[in-house]
Amino acid sequence: MGRRCRIWWPKQLSFPKSDSNFLLGWFVSSSSSSSSSLDVVIAFACTQLAFSDPTKSLQGILHETNGKMPVLLQDRSKLCVVGQFASVGTEQDDHYQSSSCGCHKLSGSLEQCRQSFVGNSFWIHMLREDQQQFGKGITWIPRMQHIHWNGEIVSRCHVHLIFYETPTYGAHHFSLRLWNSLDQAKAPLRKPKWVHELNQKQPLLDLDTVILAINSASAADNSFKRCLGAKKSFVRFSIVYMFLGFIWKLFSVLVASLSTLFYVILQFLYTVLNYASDSWTYIILVKVFSSARINMRIRFSQMLYWPIFLQDNCMRSQSSVEYAEKAALLKHSMWSSLAVDVLLGNLIGLALLYHAESVCILVLKFSSDVTNELLRSGCVWLMGVPAGFKLNTELAGVLGMISLTAIQIWSTIWIFLGFHFLYVIRGLAISGIIFGLTIPAALIIDLIALVTLHVSTLHWLISLLYSTQIQALAALWRLFRGRKWNPLRQRLDSYDYTVKQHIVGSLLFTPLLLLLPTTSVFYIFFTIMNTTISLICILIEVTISVIHATPYIKVFLWLVRPRRFPSGIWFEIKSVWSQGLDSCRDMDSPVANMQSKIDRTEEKPSVVVSFLHSNFLTVGQIILPHYTKVLSGKPRTLVATAAYGVLTGRRIPSTIGTDLPTFPWMIIPCKEFWRLCYDSILECYRT
Repeated sequence: MGRRCRIWWPKQLSFPKSDSNFLLGWFVSSSSSSSSSLDVVIAFACTQLAFSDPTKSLQGILHETNGKMPVLLQDRSKLCVVGQFASVGTEQDDHYQSSSCGCHKLSGSLEQCRQSFVGNSFWIHMLREDQQQFGKGITWIPRMQHIHWNGEIVSRCHVHLIFYETPTYGAHHFSLRLWNSLDQAKAPLRKPKWVHELNQKQPLLDLDTVILAINSASAADNSFKRCLGAKKSFVRFSIVYMFLGFIWKLFSVLVASLSTLFYVILQFLYTVLNYASDSWTYIILVKVFSSARINMRIRFSQMLYWPIFLQDNCMRSQSSVEYAEKAALLKHSMWSSLAVDVLLGNLIGLALLYHAESVCILVLKFSSDVTNELLRSGCVWLMGVPAGFKLNTELAGVLGMISLTAIQIWSTIWIFLGFHFLYVIRGLAISGIIFGLTIPAALIIDLIALVTLHVSTLHWLISLLYSTQIQALAALWRLFRGRKWNPLRQRLDSYDYTVKQHIVGSLLFTPLLLLLPTTSVFYIFFTIMNTTISLICILIEVTISVIHATPYIKVFLWLVRPRRFPSGIWFEIKSVWSQGLDSCRDMDSPVANMQSKIDRTEEKPSVVVSFLHSNFLTVGQIILPHYTKVLSGKPRTLVATAAYGVLTGRRIPSTIGTDLPTFPWMIIPCKEFWRLCYDSILECYRT
């Protein structure tokens, strides 16, 4: 197999105004075939005048620039001067002396650098030929004259010239990761032998390092220019800039002071609650308002953690556009979720506050209809002959009277509390306006559980009776079969029962079996009621989790610029020609005769010209992993648990237990918190 060289060329170097002639980038070679395959990633180009300062060494500048690159890229390759290129047949060739290989002799540290690369590593020499426009903004294509390959001059090899658009922060970047790569990585426990052999082989193309180098090209260019001492085009210490800086500092002091005051209030309330955590009142309130307590802790933690998320403490993230994009999304995810939550809370809260009386009347009427038309009528119906079933009159009367008495007591209490229900509605509206939609939603879950306490209590009592009856019938059935449950070994063992035990079992089995339909009817009725209430609470809980989990900043950025969310790459092949041709002007379009050219030149070194493009995520592919992480198989578990609980009379879960964001409670000195807020706001102005 002949030698292959892939040259990753930035598009801006092929613009008409490009007059630089020194190429800087990375050499990436595969560890398994370093002598036959090479990737040359061109990051940027510069002129010889950039190295004219005698006080700055080229090796020192490159070493300082490499220190700011990603660690993974530093381990695989180093930024260096990879070669040079010049125009063909221009006056520019007269200013340089040529060596025996055809490379231009340089002066000073550049010549020493070139000699070291020529003797020990790689060095490429490119030629520039002006021609008609090849692509959008591309007026010429570089042609490789020769390459110094570990001390050997190679002029004929397979060349793949790949044009790419230099990634920039906020515009686009390249990525090999697919949105569902984690799901696709799941494999059976036992893999075939050929899979292990394939994994042990080293890839011919280290594409991960190449893409990382391409994403770091812009950062390398900026860092290299800063090391050269390039001055910025604007006057930083102008009067306008100083005035804006002074105003921003005053704003930082104001926001930091208000945040510290809020921090002191929260810490005081947290200390008081911890002091009263052993009292029975606190324990009851925690159990009654458990959902509201969890969501309020999350909201207060988000309000305390905003300066930490706002700070940019990782300077390494700026070395790659991909890393910078991920750091920015993580930085803005928390406050965007908080802002959307508060916005939704204001929209619904203001509407609820404006129509508080109408909502109060509607809720009271609905509760009255449910109590009278559903609960009372249902119990009376079950005490008679429901759907033509003949039930035990005495047991149905006892269960019906107990249920009606509990419903009547709770209805009386609800009548007295209904006069103050308007204040509850207004409190929910105000809490939504101040803290966001998730807080009143969590309070609604707790209020529903509190208002329907009589239904859940009756369901618990009847389910206890039903489950006891089922267990007794199952035990008596095992008695008739001569079997006994062994709790230690969790299995059925043979057992010899006496005649008296069989007689007593027969006397108990008959009435229990005949009373089972009556108990089952009441159990099914209250199970339907309790399950409906639980489903409403679960629906609100899932809504809260969706509000927390939705990546609002990603959705907004996708709507504005979807190129910021790449998912895989693809190559658009523009042309293929043989190096036997004198110039790339003789090449033809690959659309009509691509296959014929490949067949004709497969024995000769060929040149392939292509463009690098990205695939992009859809909005569904962006959101779905976040929702999958929140639910993570919990609906399936809930259905199985609920079905088992209904059949056996066990407790049915009233919550799904979705994943919510967790934050440890922040306890730092007030002065340190103020400084943290102040520095975070100043950092926003500096960046």
